[in-house]
Amino acid sequence: MEIEIGPPEIAIRLLLTLVAGAIVGINRSERGRAAGFRTTILVCLTASASMILGNLLLGTTGRPFNSFVTMDVMRLPLGILTGMGFIGAGAILHRANMVTGVTTAATLWFTTVMGFCFGAGEFLLGAWMLGLSILVLWCMQWVEARWKQRQEGTLMVLVEPNGPSHTELTAIIETEGHKVSSCAARYAGGENEWRFDVHWQAAQEDASVPQFLERIAERSGVKEVRWAPGSKQ
Repeated sequence: MEIEIGPPEIAIRLLLTLVAGAIVGINRSERGRAAGFRTTILVCLTASASMILGNLLLGTTGRPFNSFVTMDVMRLPLGILTGMGFIGAGAILHRANMVTGVTTAATLWFTTVMGFCFGAGEFLLGAWMLGLSILVLWCMQWVEARWKQRQEGTLMVLVEPNGPSHTELTAIIETEGHKVSSCAARYAGGENEWRFDVHWQAAQEDASVPQFLERIAERSGVKEVRWAPGSKQ
């Protein structure tokens, strides 16, 4: 980091920061995230400006001979980084068994550090971080969508007294890689209502309905079948 910088150097740092933040922000806006294009740019510029300000203050006397106070110019960017941790936490939402916004929070934190790099004049490191962010947010998202992950769902089956038993229903469900995590029963009016928590491995983009639902619905004595897919873990 250079001790003295002029307006041209400051303009270059801010311009590169703007471009880097905009590239990352495009990815967030394409996916409809709350922290989108403009938010990501502002976060990156704020981090860059804090480093530039710290750079401008490097030549300031840190501690006069008659003072106990020491000025640490790096406290400003470190305070910005801490504050971004709170903003990122606010982007994370927890609804029932689904957690969203974790990638957005991590992106904001990452963008802050990337802004520090450009603001400090470390253009090569900032460029490497920008390239890695493109790799992670665009390329790895394609890989992750096709990676088999744990999927969950809840099956409710209303069965008449002469309908299939718990063992028979479990045998139908546990086909093609599906497994029953837990089972519960409720008896009302001579009928049995079975609840099965089911899990299996499938790609994230796979939204197909399990085939065992049709086979259960065709069984004699089955009055109603309800299926509720859970969150993608």
